[in-house]
Amino acid sequence: MRLYPGDVELLATLARMPFLDRLELAALSGRSRAAVYQRVDRFLDAGLVESVGQASELVTPTRRFCVSARGVRRLAAEESVPVAQLLRTRPVSEQWRRLLLERLDAAAVIYRLAEQAAQFAFPLGLRWLRAAPMDALLEWPGELRAAVVRQGRTADRTGFAKRVRRLKETHGHGAVLIICPDETRLRHARRLVAGPPATAFLALERDVALAGAETAVWRGPTGASQLALREALAYALPASGARPERPLVRVSMPEPLNPECFRASWMLPAALTTAEKRALDLVGDWPWLRPGHLAALLGVGRRRLTQLLARLEAPSLIVRHTCAGAPRLALSDRGLAYLARRDRTSVGIARKRWSPEPRWPGQVFDWRNVSGIRSRQLLRNLEHTESVHWFNTLLARQAREQGTSVVQLDPPHRASRYFRSHERMRSIQPDAHALLETPSGERAFFLEWERRAVRPATMAARLAPYLRYYATSRPLEDHGLIPKVLVVFEDELAADHFLRIAADAVARAEVPLPLLVSDRLRLQEHNPLGRAWRSIEHRAPRGLD
Repeated sequence: MRLYPGDVELLATLARMPFLDRLELAALSGRSRAAVYQRVDRFLDAGLVESVGQASELVTPTRRFCVSARGVRRLAAEESVPVAQLLRTRPVSEQWRRLLLERLDAAAVIYRLAEQAAQFAFPLGLRWLRAAPMDALLEWPGELRAAVVRQGRTADRTGFAKRVRRLKETHGHGAVLIICPDETRLRHARRLVAGPPATAFLALERDVALAGAETAVWRGPTGASQLALREALAYALPASGARPERPLVRVSMPEPLNPECFRASWMLPAALTTAEKRALDLVGDWPWLRPGHLAALLGVGRRRLTQLLARLEAPSLIVRHTCAGAPRLALSDRGLAYLARRDRTSVGIARKRWSPEPRWPGQVFDWRNVSGIRSRQLLRNLEHTESVHWFNTLLARQAREQGTSVVQLDPPHRASRYFRSHERMRSIQPDAHALLETPSGERAFFLEWERRAVRPATMAARLAPYLRYYATSRPLEDHGLIPKVLVVFEDELAADHFLRIAADAVARAEVPLPLLVSDRLRLQEHNPLGRAWRSIEHRAPRGLD
């Protein structure tokens, strides 16, 4: 195949930014969509590029392209450079390919961001980084540079705070674009990045993926106004003092992406469908979930659930154990590694906390024989864990029936909030946190499912952290609205007793605590969004509003 100068430039763009789709390639190369479609088809026929499919909840199914081994040799010949030099200076080696494939869902969102920026900052380059605190750098004329940081869904507070600290110590970028998975973590990240050395702008991942370049979704570290991407990048200053990242020690020619490769761990983001990825995320959030509860959260029937689980159990991404007479689902070590690599978090820490693998193979499987520390704790308190899963199931079903959207449903390790009270660090540790989009507006709540708080002293101790939290301004700062505190008991008698204890505690503390109380039987009858709740002020059952 004869390559014209425009073809070489298009191939070089793919070498600098592997796994672009055709529309992103057209935007970043400055070529028309028709020309890009035609040339990519010719590259495929000539074996110069290869493709993989990719889809996620935020990115519609598409084909993504990368330079093949033959394409690397041809590009090196056209640019008159040794192949070894091209492998070291561009992310086209087999090692780089595997790194980007593991991050493919995250890369897709960042490519959407680059496509939007290219509409007003052309020519725009994107440089992937391997070990730096930022994921990539956007570069455009005038020595302007913006660092892109994506906070993964499974990233914890401490790990991301360390990453932001490293980011502030890294010079060479004039602005920082931070992509966050939800509103709560965006507000937390906003506090972390306030101040020099670079101006930071933050946006929700779903807004970056779905909104246009002119949509105001970016927020500064201070102030309530939101900016379009063009306005945010207008604050970028010329950057200097950047240190190039050290190249990989070992590089090799990319291997063909044949069907056998799809069984490899690094190919999972390309091999899994959107529904399978969503199922993995839910099982990762709620370990030891019953299959029926997973079906309710996904909104699928039994037959579809059986298909999904078969697809996920075949590559050993999910394990199934029978505990307390029922099957339970958890992510395997391979499934945990898939999520950790996607979100640039530690695989070792994920397995240490959440691994369901037996500590002593061959012995009876129970909570003592679980490797992961937090996974073991959830299995030890299985009745409580299943009660929280049951509540989530009721909420998901009723929300679908009423046209309410469950925007956010956080497990305990993401629902916790840390704050200062009287110069001491305090926290609340709820069993779940949810954000709902209802026809009348947004609603948020913390869930506390109580099985042991039956004595007055224990009930008061459960309530004390929330009184401290709501005595500060943090509820509004953390969420943008005041979340309610839902407390559920196994029986109505305990709920009545707790309401009396709570009324005295709230009166003494003089804290406006938005507390609602219910019990299992009332929830079974009315569901979480129905008239299942009583408050200190109104003992008659009512809804969440």
